[in-house]
Amino acid sequence: MKENLKGGLFASLFVLIGFPIIFTVSSIVTGDWRYLIYSIGPILTAGLTSLIFTLHHMKKKSEIR
Repeated sequence: MKENLKGGLFASLFVLIGFPIIFTVSSIVTGDWRYLIYSIGPILTAGLTSLIFTLHHMKKKSEIR
């Protein structure tokens, strides 16, 4: 099975950096800060989990070579 580690790294960084920016902008536009507050937990959970697994697989792959 071919692993796309660069894609996984990009996706996890986009979730950790891009989504908070999107929700901050939507909170500023609407004036309702609950969008940002309620999104922080799921963003951190999804982003950090995928980042940890991706970095672990990258490290494991470099040890094999």
